[in-house]
Amino acid sequence: MRALWDERNYRLLWIGQSLSIMGDSMIWVAAALYITTTTGSTRDVGIVLAAGSATLVVFLLFGGVWADRRPRQRIMIGSDLIRATVQTILAALIFAGSPPLWLFACLVAVFGAASAFFQPAYTGLVPQTVPEELIQEAQGVAHTSHYVASFIGPGIATLLALHAGFGWVYAIDAATFVVSAVLLARIIPRRRASADGAPVGSMRHELVAGFREVRTRAWVWVTLLVALVSVMAALGPFQALGATVARDLHHDIAVFGWFQVASGIGAILGAASAVRWRPRHPMRTATVWILAWPASIGIYALEAPVPLILAAGLLSGFGSSTFLVHWETALAQRIPPSALSRVSSYDWMVSLALLPVGFLGSGILAEHFDASTVLLTGAVLGVAAVGAGLFSSDLRNLRRID
Repeated sequence: MRALWDERNYRLLWIGQSLSIMGDSMIWVAAALYITTTTGSTRDVGIVLAAGSATLVVFLLFGGVWADRRPRQRIMIGSDLIRATVQTILAALIFAGSPPLWLFACLVAVFGAASAFFQPAYTGLVPQTVPEELIQEAQGVAHTSHYVASFIGPGIATLLALHAGFGWVYAIDAATFVVSAVLLARIIPRRRASADGAPVGSMRHELVAGFREVRTRAWVWVTLLVALVSVMAALGPFQALGATVARDLHHDIAVFGWFQVASGIGAILGAASAVRWRPRHPMRTATVWILAWPASIGIYALEAPVPLILAAGLLSGFGSSTFLVHWETALAQRIPPSALSRVSSYDWMVSLALLPVGFLGSGILAEHFDASTVLLTGAVLGVAAVGAGLFSSDLRNLRRID
């Protein structure tokens, strides 16, 4: 951490994104709680969440191309300012009364589109803020601090939403985006040798070139297919139905927020350990650990004691952050810098492609079956998808780079 803190660019990025992540982690909890308490409809929850994820998926590839060909921090600043505006409008609407569902969904859709340009740029910018030999440490510390923020965010969101009002959650998130934009404006990223002088082609040419980087690496595309299924089956239903299950099964809607707080604590521990943990086969280790994530959702969907649910959330967070640090380190070390943002955009696009289906489908199914049954079924499918990824020898045998 001392060596990373000496890197001014990384320090600015780290502070800004830690605040921004905290705000975002508040929003997803607050959105589910807000719609559940105002309309009581699982379908409405699915519609709003699907609106944001659909536009995110649609624009991700364009965001990846832009981030590989234009100054990444400028793209991130623009995205932050748009999202700050959206959250300010939502805060004002909630303070004024209950906004209509269609308007709420439209604003969330704009938020998702802006996020599509931010994430690929961020993935490409992190290695430009530290020397090559500190990339894993940078990923580990970034995820540690992000998960600290993610741990704090759901707790603050739950307390604010239930005691002060949902508008304050959106107002705070808007402020974090403004701070992030100010800090990003001060970053001067270093050049990475293989990115200099990269030819610029048409949008189609650049997308094909980025897809080639994914297609020629089995460990990449296998991981993306695993994420495609598990995110749809496990994450979508959890985000859409988690608050409903907490209300109906555990008789306390706050359990939804506290489960994510526990997951945040586990994620902090996992990311912190991954700063120095260098397994011989990083993707094998990462994939085994992330099995805890869909498994914990299955435990949440059962009528288990709350302490057991929180323990499962803790393990889920540890596994998820362990996976992400090793995954993003592997990408940063093995993908040419000139294509890293495009590969990241394919990563996010494929991983989230069916998430709107998960949101909408689970909301509709929950009107015909128990929400807990829908959630448990998705968790089982998620475990099966992650386990299937381990059959790839390319993924299992990928060796660390020292």
